[in-house]
Amino acid sequence: MSIITKLCALPGIYRGLAVENLDPDPIRQFKEWYQFAKRTGCYWPDSVNLATATPEGRPSSRLMLLKGVDARGFVLYTNYESRKARELEANPHAALALHWVELIRQVRIEGSVARVSHEESNAYFQSRLRGSRIGAWASRQSSVLASRDEFERACREYDAKFKGGEVPLPPYWGGYRVTPEVIEFWQGRRFRWHDRFRYTRTAAGWTIERLSP
Repeated sequence: MSIITKLCALPGIYRGLAVENLDPDPIRQFKEWYQFAKRTGCYWPDSVNLATATPEGRPSSRLMLLKGVDARGFVLYTNYESRKARELEANPHAALALHWVELIRQVRIEGSVARVSHEESNAYFQSRLRGSRIGAWASRQSSVLASRDEFERACREYDAKFKGGEVPLPPYWGGYRVTPEVIEFWQGRRFRWHDRFRYTRTAAGWTIERLSP
């Protein structure tokens, strides 16, 4: 059986999405879609767009990699001196969007933002390749570079500094967790008659509503 045949047999893909097919917990629902995207070979399934804004409302967005999801929320890592981090510190709210084009699916997330613990940041940082850890020390993310050589020189200097030992977590690097307040699951359908379901967090739990395409 081909992958397309398998996909056509599943609720939501080419056959539409009904509330009866959704988990009442949006985090569990997200994990189901996320793991399915990985199993079916979607290109870069953890690619996520992070949108931030200044206190004055000027938005910016960029693609990142989702590095964790659990009942507490969605985790991404960055340099705390970068533009995105400065905006998150000044206005701790963000929106995320994941798009799995092969499955004609999107997930949109909105919520509040806070730094993850030092222990969580360090555990993830130590799992990265050495070159990535060196790069995190060398990069003054979002600042102006005179040339590529300037950055590569800094990489060589930190590589030599930490030669023969562990590369510690930089004091200006770590994670943010987006605690969701709204999560929308979007399933594409023919003629743009898409199915959209929005989960909204309330004091009593999560409510689910169907949205117009």
